[in-house]
Amino acid sequence: MRKFAALLSLLASAHVFSHETTTGELATGAISHAPIGVMGDHLHKTGEWMFSYRYMHMEMDGNLDGNDSVSSAEITGTMMSPGPYMVAPLEMSMEMHMLGAMYAPNDAVTFMAMLPLVNKEMNLITRMGAEFTTKTSGLGDVKVGALLNAFSSADRRHRIHINLGLSLPTGSIDERDDTPAMANAKLPYGMQLGSGSFDLRPGLTYQAYSANYNWGAQALATIRTDNNDNGYRLGNRYEANVWIARSWMSSLSSSLRLSHTSWGNIKGSDPDLNPMMVPTADTNAQGGERSDLAIGVNHLFEQGALKGQRLAVEYSVPVYQELDGPQMEMQKSITLGWQYAI
Repeated sequence: MRKFAALLSLLASAHVFSHETTTGELATGAISHAPIGVMGDHLHKTGEWMFSYRYMHMEMDGNLDGNDSVSSAEITGTMMSPGPYMVAPLEMSMEMHMLGAMYAPNDAVTFMAMLPLVNKEMNLITRMGAEFTTKTSGLGDVKVGALLNAFSSADRRHRIHINLGLSLPTGSIDERDDTPAMANAKLPYGMQLGSGSFDLRPGLTYQAYSANYNWGAQALATIRTDNNDNGYRLGNRYEANVWIARSWMSSLSSSLRLSHTSWGNIKGSDPDLNPMMVPTADTNAQGGERSDLAIGVNHLFEQGALKGQRLAVEYSVPVYQELDGPQMEMQKSITLGWQYAI
């Protein structure tokens, strides 16, 4: 809760800042979009389409229990002095290719859809010291939704819209791979490609503009509606973002973003998973919270064959983590994006 209070304080500061910097014209060009890591940040004009592609890469390394690092030896122990689990995760990487489309039937509503393709890889070590790797890849959970205009100031410098979304259970929750204990074993929760449930995704987004700045805040939630076909429900997820971006020229801007995310433990369990095998199969070692700091760059092509297309990048590192562990520790993530509105 302290992290959310800090984010609200930053938002209040941004509101004060807005009264000091709205003497110029409404920001256009690269500065008119939020950082690429923010989803559903703006509405479109009547009849406008926008197509997008995002590539996201995330890396985890090591384990935390609360704020404290936990070694793989502490997790597994030895044959003479066994630890709480038989296997420990060492590192994990995830890649996501996200295809997106947005359409505005009028100025007050924008519809959106996102199709994710996911690749996951995890390296692990057994109590006997044998290392092995598991992998999954395929379609993730498709997301659909709408952005609804809630407020726009007379000068259009301050805007608020409602984010309404639904995540569809299109990602597999039955992924398998070979392990030292079993061929074609059911993989733990974090290696699955989807939640297996219909998830509500409500939120609220505020943005403000001046001639050279864009700043704003967004609060989003992912609410799991029911247990999936394998008998469990992922924990609800809550995320808050605040950001500020500066225009260096009409075609180029840079940004700084602070986000805080919290997520709950899993309710129920998959009967095919042994929670004593590995922490990633333990439903009580899944929740936590994390704050990330991200820097980004946004470029808009203003001439030539690529006119109107945007390229953006954002690099993020955690500044705070507290995990119900042992649980894998986030190290860094990067998002590359392309957007084109017609």
